[in-house]
Amino acid sequence: MKNYGLFDVIGPIMIGPSSSHTAGACRLGRISKIIYARDIKKVIFHLHGSFKSTYQGHGTDRALVGGILGYDTDDDRIRDALDIATKRGIEFSFVPMDLVFAHPNTVKTEFIDPNGESFYVIGSSIGGGAIEITNINGVEVKFGGVYNTIILKYNDRYGMIAQVSTILAENKINIGSLVMNREEGVASAIMEIDGGIDEMAIYRISKLPDMLECMILKPL
Repeated sequence: MKNYGLFDVIGPIMIGPSSSHTAGACRLGRISKIIYARDIKKVIFHLHGSFKSTYQGHGTDRALVGGILGYDTDDDRIRDALDIATKRGIEFSFVPMDLVFAHPNTVKTEFIDPNGESFYVIGSSIGGGAIEITNINGVEVKFGGVYNTIILKYNDRYGMIAQVSTILAENKINIGSLVMNREEGVASAIMEIDGGIDEMAIYRISKLPDMLECMILKPL
């Protein structure tokens, strides 16, 4: 049975009106920006379920844009996020979308670079301000931004995860959860870890042979 804490009962400190439609949406935008890790020129928010029905009335639009601007859930600037993004030259739009077996509060945040290349993150606001990321640019994942999270992409070969695990063990870091995917010779791994990780450990992981990408996401 799940253990509930104070946060689960009263929800996050936030700009309202809804923890699911505003606080959760803000965190989805913010973590998508962190994962994208580039300057934002154009973004399309594809909204599923109740998000697409109530996004204006519940402030989901402002919260999502506030998130990609890097605002936390209690930042007063969320109220003016649409105007702020426009003044910064960020083009944004909201498009209805239907997904199969998706949580009702789901958004696909699609970033378009100046060359027209697309990169997207799909995530859901699952209640009380909590979120769950389920897809990064076509790779199925599952994490909530609660723990330090390592995102890896590498050429699929024997022993890669063992090498990463060895580096983490040498730094006394425990892996809390691990999700892996493989496709056409390239694999990805999402690791939620207990405690922090220093830059040298991340550097060593990033320099492993056949490692293509290595990113650390800190808790929101």
